[in-house]
Amino acid sequence: MDRISGLSDELLVKILSFVPTEVAVSTSILSKRWKFVWMWVRKLEFVMNHFGPDIALQDFINKNLPLLRAPVIEKFRLQCFYKSFRPEDINKWVGITVSRCIRELDINYFSFCHKEELAMLLPSSLYTCKSLVTLKLNGHRLLVDVPRTVSLPSLKTLLLHEVTYSTEDSLRLLLSYCPLLEGLVIGRDSDDHIRGIIIISPSLQRLTLPIDGGASYSNEYVIVTPSLKYIKVENYAAEGFSYLVAHMPKVEEADIIAQNQHHLEKLFESITSVKRLSLNVWVNEEEEYMYHDGIYFSQLEYLKLCISFDYWLKLLFRLLQDSPKLRVLKLYCDDSRKYEAVSWNNDQSSVPECLLENLESFEFAGYRGRPEERDFVSFIFKNACRLKSSSITAPLYPDEETCSSTET
Repeated sequence: MDRISGLSDELLVKILSFVPTEVAVSTSILSKRWKFVWMWVRKLEFVMNHFGPDIALQDFINKNLPLLRAPVIEKFRLQCFYKSFRPEDINKWVGITVSRCIRELDINYFSFCHKEELAMLLPSSLYTCKSLVTLKLNGHRLLVDVPRTVSLPSLKTLLLHEVTYSTEDSLRLLLSYCPLLEGLVIGRDSDDHIRGIIIISPSLQRLTLPIDGGASYSNEYVIVTPSLKYIKVENYAAEGFSYLVAHMPKVEEADIIAQNQHHLEKLFESITSVKRLSLNVWVNEEEEYMYHDGIYFSQLEYLKLCISFDYWLKLLFRLLQDSPKLRVLKLYCDDSRKYEAVSWNNDQSSVPECLLENLESFEFAGYRGRPEERDFVSFIFKNACRLKSSSITAPLYPDEETCSSTET
């Protein structure tokens, strides 16, 4: 007997869980000892990288999936393209995994077809699966049709990327019956059949969400997540939409892309407890407009500002004034931008507290050496009393820029 065959069944099953599922099943022909070992494997992955139908793999799954003996399936992942498998087969496979106490279900069902094609229903039993901890659905041909009996008591992570919803209320209903939900990622499709995004979750801790506007997207957003610790928002919405973002007292990290500073203000009001903030504002339509008084980032220690808009120095200086504990400042300028006239007064009474007391690291990528930039950098170096490191670099494709680098 070869040495590996002498290992315990439990260890052999663990080894097979690290190889592709087809390989694990193929070991059944090695000997009588191996004939049934693969049936106890708890992780199943079927990944297709071609567009056409795959009858052989379809038959393989149909034949072998019902033979599984493991009482719990830890993970079932299926990545395929439209017309690779029959929708009724995928529906059946998901139903089998649900009946085996599935913990993680990951379906990527890609399609380049028009939306006129009918979306694929998943079994209703999926929405009442007590064992499900992670659910990932990706592809506009996947129809999220949530029954009124929905109940996902163990679900902690939910990803819905470019899926289609059967009704306007599908998303809200689904989230309402996930009492332990901690992570939510939503990706939008231009025609996903919902106009309003309502996220009300007392348990949610991580949220990734695009806020978009226009005829094909939602024009109303409601976010009530009092336990949230991380938020990523990609805001490309034009005017004419509304959203309510309730205060998030526990947010520690935020990653925000905003089309303009008008949209930014409502988010700022809700994340004043943030410790790490990555910010990219595309457009500043009004030179004087920033955010209103009273928004104060008393815990902010890390600020990354991607400069994609004109007249950004006033916003930056305002953020420095309102962030007394800031220790790390990173600036990234991706293009030649207009600068407003800012008087960098070195009077100690007007210098932001964070420079005098806490700033330790300063980076400026995309530095062009223009007078306004030199004044700003000089202001930082003169007043950042506790600065330990700094880095100033030119753009990747310089023209007339200057470049310097220093360590302090």
